[in-house]
Amino acid sequence: MADQRPDPDALLDRLKADEAKAARGRLKIFFGASAGVGKTYAMLSAARAQAGQHADIVIGVVETHGRKETETLLEGLERLPLKSVPYRGRVLQEFDLDGALARRPSLILIDELAHSNAPGSRHPKRWHDVDELLGAGIDCWSTINVQHLEGLNDVVGGITGVRVWETVPDQVFDAADEVVLVDLSPEELLQRLKEGKVYLPHQAERAIQNFFRKGNLIALRELALRRTADRVDRQMLQYRRDQSVSPVWQTRESLLVCIGPGEGAERIIRSAARLAARLDVPWHALSIDTPALQRLSRRQRQRILKSIKLAQDMGAETATLSGSDPVATVIAYARDHNLFRVIVGRDHVRAWRPWYRSFADRIGKQAPDLEVIQVARGEPQERKPSDERTDESWFARLRAPWQSYAMSAVICALAAALAAPLHSVFELTNIAMLFLLAVVVVAVRYGFGPSVMAAFLTVAAFDFFHVQPRLSFSVSDVQYLLTFVVMLVVALVTATLTTGAKYQARVASLREQRVRALYELSRDLSGALMPEQIAEISQRFAETEFGAKSAILLADEHHRLGDPVATPTGGLALDIGIGQWALDHAADAGAGTDTLPGSPIRYVPLTAPMRTRGVLALELRNPSRLMLPEQGRLLDTFARLIAISLERIHYVDIARITTVQMESERLRSSLLSAISHDLRTPLATLVGLADSIAMTVPPPTGRQSEIAASLREEALRMNSLVNNLLDMARLQSGAVRLNQQWQPLEEVVGSALKAVASTIAGRAVSIDLPPDLPLLEFDAVLMERVLVNLLENAAKYTPAGSPIGIGAAPGAGDVVRIWVEDHGPGLPPGKEEEMFKKFERGRSESATPGVGLGLAICRAICAAHGGTIQAENRRGSGARFVFCLPRGNPPVVDTADEDAQP
Repeated sequence: MADQRPDPDALLDRLKADEAKAARGRLKIFFGASAGVGKTYAMLSAARAQAGQHADIVIGVVETHGRKETETLLEGLERLPLKSVPYRGRVLQEFDLDGALARRPSLILIDELAHSNAPGSRHPKRWHDVDELLGAGIDCWSTINVQHLEGLNDVVGGITGVRVWETVPDQVFDAADEVVLVDLSPEELLQRLKEGKVYLPHQAERAIQNFFRKGNLIALRELALRRTADRVDRQMLQYRRDQSVSPVWQTRESLLVCIGPGEGAERIIRSAARLAARLDVPWHALSIDTPALQRLSRRQRQRILKSIKLAQDMGAETATLSGSDPVATVIAYARDHNLFRVIVGRDHVRAWRPWYRSFADRIGKQAPDLEVIQVARGEPQERKPSDERTDESWFARLRAPWQSYAMSAVICALAAALAAPLHSVFELTNIAMLFLLAVVVVAVRYGFGPSVMAAFLTVAAFDFFHVQPRLSFSVSDVQYLLTFVVMLVVALVTATLTTGAKYQARVASLREQRVRALYELSRDLSGALMPEQIAEISQRFAETEFGAKSAILLADEHHRLGDPVATPTGGLALDIGIGQWALDHAADAGAGTDTLPGSPIRYVPLTAPMRTRGVLALELRNPSRLMLPEQGRLLDTFARLIAISLERIHYVDIARITTVQMESERLRSSLLSAISHDLRTPLATLVGLADSIAMTVPPPTGRQSEIAASLREEALRMNSLVNNLLDMARLQSGAVRLNQQWQPLEEVVGSALKAVASTIAGRAVSIDLPPDLPLLEFDAVLMERVLVNLLENAAKYTPAGSPIGIGAAPGAGDVVRIWVEDHGPGLPPGKEEEMFKKFERGRSESATPGVGLGLAICRAICAAHGGTIQAENRRGSGARFVFCLPRGNPPVVDTADEDAQP
């Protein structure tokens, strides 16, 4: 019976993890495919059952969305008061984290785990609040939909066409102590929608036509079921490892294909890939790196490496393990990953070895719980005589430098010399141990071949010097022949085991060296502050671990590669075209790949969490070295660490620049606000003085009147600039409170045209407002300001008398587009977005009055309304400024009886 006792170190680690977990609260997630499946209802029903057992339960926040059945379940449960958070002129109700920590219940219910908290809250996301509650030892129950999982967000967006921006990291979901799947068939969910149990009736019809289509619901349901099954599968594997369960549990279809040095490995891999695709299951490919593999010919080793790469390309999870017993290693891997179906190649029948047991038979005998599938390898290929010689294992194993064989002979001679005076002191059995020790020393120091020679030399020396008649190879007693045979066998077995252990120690040493090198690399990269430092560190690592020269090519903001970062070595003949291909396709190219393999340099994309930062170029002395799976994974880790370091430096620079800009903006806003307030009084005085001059007695002369009018006009213009400065300062500080009301757009357009009547005098203004334009919710004063600024901007930068157009129309999505266009020279190419920056003007040197704040104010007002604004050049000539406002749900105006009175 196999030993099922757990590893002591693993047991200690598990005890420490359990101790840390016991101090935290437990998280239970009610998981569903979409809104309306009943997650909140299920959570509240379970909470009421717990409350019946006198549990201390508090409702932190629950979103009922007006569903009466859900609101009924809230009765009798303690509710924690929500916290009021002011935001953009509104007051939002958010979960009160401090109140929950002060109340400290045993269980708290927090709905919608992916919810984003209002700005000003302690944490940006609600799952951060839950994590703090769990750290305080409070149990939490919450809800989440499949589209809110970060790992599936893009998949759901591709299926439904709707991208959800509120997400939860997958590790939060996986770390939950319990996940309850709340499932509902698409037919039942659609019926609930039609009955108004999910959304209000006028919203339900729109939801059925868009997100809640039956095909979408089926796909979301499958994703939720698969994601839950994956989590349960990981829990099962963890339980098996914790409990040291040896037999495989056939809970899920799985495949494990064994890759060996024999012929037909590619055929076996393709058969396994077809079977995995037919069953729609994941599959693993395993290669065992035994000491015997080191004695194979180069052709056979290359065949193994190509087979492993083929399995990787076909979607298998590959692994290369070291072990002296391939059967035991395969069984251990299958049981550790709960893979109960093993695919191996069928061994060719050898009539001259009737005792031979195939690899499949040995697996079946040692592991009856595994299913073994044998795949035909095909017809064996004829070997050339040269191949037979290179594949001969004994010849390969006996190869060693002549110096090793010479030292083996010297050690055997020393053992014979040391044993000679001991003949009369010790028994022959003890003297034989001395010769065996010599064999062990030779095996450890010089390998298998010299140790075999040492085995024969020590047996001969033992016979010649210690067996009667001495100093002769004659044997007087036949029983000594058995002694010689046993001694020779023991010596050969000892040599074999010693060289095998030496090989395993060398493999472990190489792995430890790789881990240490990665640790030193990550340590050095964490302290790098410039790309040049990263390039220098990567060059040292590439030279040490891969025997290669390296260079880093960074991508600019347009996703184009620039010149390589300067390194101490340099000298690489880089092909930017191949590097750009690797960057664009996020795939390796060049030497050792399927893309332009003739290139002497390999190009590896530096993929970071946010985007691909550049390309790592490696000029390898031995490109086949990367065909080893361990080296491939090492290269992937190497490139990823470099990419993360480059991204860290990038965001450190952004943070530094942003901090300087924030301080500059704060100082500028404070300065502008102070200056603007101080200028308003003298400007008002100037306007009053100009008016007083016009009313003096006797009246001013014609020249004096012109001067007074000019003084008044310039003072008013200056006052307008000061008002712009004040408005910009108030908008940036968030001090402006919106007075939003539902009103027609025509009114604010009319008032804006009246306000700029003198400015646009002599121009034809065309208005295109459709009669079915819906009501919009906006602040009339601020929206008039947007239109006034745009109209004044059009009048300033276009020829006198050129027409101006104003229009509006429903836009894509739930917005209304409003535009102001002119027939002037248009915007400077490439500066469409820069026009909305503060103090930015179309031309740096211009006689046109203004300081460049009008468009910046327009953007700030549109953003405060939840809208956007952009600039573009018209096809013919001129510029167009388009801003979008949310359409919302305007109130229904009943005009049926408005003229009913006589």
